[in-house]
Amino acid sequence: MNVQEREINGFAIDQFNQYGLEVGKTQGICPTCSHTRKPENKKAKCASYDWERGLGTCHNCNTSFQLHTYRRKGASEKVYTRPTKPTDLNEVGTKVEGWFKERGISPASLRDLNVTTGEEYMPQTGKSENTIQFNYYMGDQLINVKYRDGRKNFKLYKGAEKIFYNINSIIGYDACVIVEGEMDVLAMHEAGVTNVISVPNGATLNSNNLDYLDNCIDYFDDKEKIILAVDADEPGQALRQEFIRRLGAEVCYLVDFSDCKDANDYLVKYGKSALRNVIDNVRPVPLEGVSTLKDIEDELKDFVKNGFKPGFQIGLKNFDNIFSTYTGQFITVTGVPSSGKSDFVDQMVVGYNQLYGWKTAYASPENQPVYLHAHKLMRKHWQDMPAVGDIGGDKWEQVTDHVNDNYFFIDMDKYNLEAVLRKGAELVKRKGIKCLVLDPFNKIRDVNAHSDDVNRYTMDYLAKIEAFCKKYDVLTFIVAHPTKMYKGQDGKMEEPTMYNIKGGGEWYDASYHGLLVHRDYDAKTTKVKVLKVKFQNLGENGAESFFTWEPRSGSFVPHVTSEAEAEPMPWE
Repeated sequence: MNVQEREINGFAIDQFNQYGLEVGKTQGICPTCSHTRKPENKKAKCASYDWERGLGTCHNCNTSFQLHTYRRKGASEKVYTRPTKPTDLNEVGTKVEGWFKERGISPASLRDLNVTTGEEYMPQTGKSENTIQFNYYMGDQLINVKYRDGRKNFKLYKGAEKIFYNINSIIGYDACVIVEGEMDVLAMHEAGVTNVISVPNGATLNSNNLDYLDNCIDYFDDKEKIILAVDADEPGQALRQEFIRRLGAEVCYLVDFSDCKDANDYLVKYGKSALRNVIDNVRPVPLEGVSTLKDIEDELKDFVKNGFKPGFQIGLKNFDNIFSTYTGQFITVTGVPSSGKSDFVDQMVVGYNQLYGWKTAYASPENQPVYLHAHKLMRKHWQDMPAVGDIGGDKWEQVTDHVNDNYFFIDMDKYNLEAVLRKGAELVKRKGIKCLVLDPFNKIRDVNAHSDDVNRYTMDYLAKIEAFCKKYDVLTFIVAHPTKMYKGQDGKMEEPTMYNIKGGGEWYDASYHGLLVHRDYDAKTTKVKVLKVKFQNLGENGAESFFTWEPRSGSFVPHVTSEAEAEPMPWE
């Protein structure tokens, strides 16, 4: 294959040898600094070329550069607006240069990182302001712009795709650094760390919506070392944990900024060499399954100060009063056929999505065809039944976009547990899912089971799910039908327990939580009963909540009994 037709790490070369260097030579001039040197030194071989990796390194100015430009591996399905490319990347002005210099950033780094200035309307002030502009490139395409005014107001270009700042810099490297702001990218660049990227919008506590990671996930496929140098505050640490969950603990390394908040603070206080030394001395994420007191000291301190953390809820008060949960666990949901098990699970994941932004993946062989399941989720978000006249309208576009971005349907000819869990792991990495639904478990077989004994099979099945939940911090729902049930003397179907599921006591013993969904057709109510909570701070065993089902939205609404029903008179 001709070298010009090759791919590097899966990225197709768009422009081969963009600087017109001597192809095949391992040493030569530097496109960054050679033209600035004295005439007698302009042709000095100060740089090394690695044509296999597509990277060059200068030993004079200590910078790295890409030998080629690349085409993006996978494009988003969404349609985004694009900002206009600035005409002059070098003009930032003496005043702006002085402002950056106070923060340890040189004019050379501003040029290298495509920092410009210009006027821009800022909604925070309601007028046009002089702004610093951080230009987000992917290849040679300007994808987004971050604007910053003198009052430290920020905005991104309206309607543009969110990506990492300086994303081109990590192509060809087997390692990269992730920071929390453009200033931190510039600081790292000053310290000689050039394969560094920044999130576009900082860190937000309790937010798992990393759409910029979804849009750039292919850039991390070849990374053997990902250094997380985010801010030391609480939102920064939450962001760090989400990166570890999505990218994998085995490749993630942690930075200690000591008494500083971030990389730029560290640069200003201690200098370039010290910041470089911090990156050279990162520590790996603690080994999975092995902990020391120091590894869990923060959690220990928090528990001593605040006790148990509250569980996550779904936003229905009568249910939230009796049940909540943590992630990294699984919930077994049972009930007789047509009792509303799947529908109530949908209600729960929609609640988690609305309250916490969690995304969900479904492996639901019985919830077919998929468009009908998507329609159910739409109704819950819409809070009504979409009509023909709604198609193409603003609300239709809003709701369909939301369902498209937050719910994913695993489609297989034959469902098996290991394949589903592999796909779940991929969706954690690529889409950031926080919930996984297996509905029903008996149609998602463990084809690699080592025993025909039903109890042993169940034990191993649930152990694999538990391991998945813990590794990826995912909340998993297992919908499990009971074995054959019988009607009682009153002619009504008996309420099953977890012991009625095939596999018996293993379900009760292994499950973190158990819920019963039971429909009373005469009363037109649905009861949800807590069969088990592993931790008593999360719920009440045996507690019940009652709902009526709203047919247009497909939502469960808390059932309100009449005053007479709620408080019987003494003579009744």
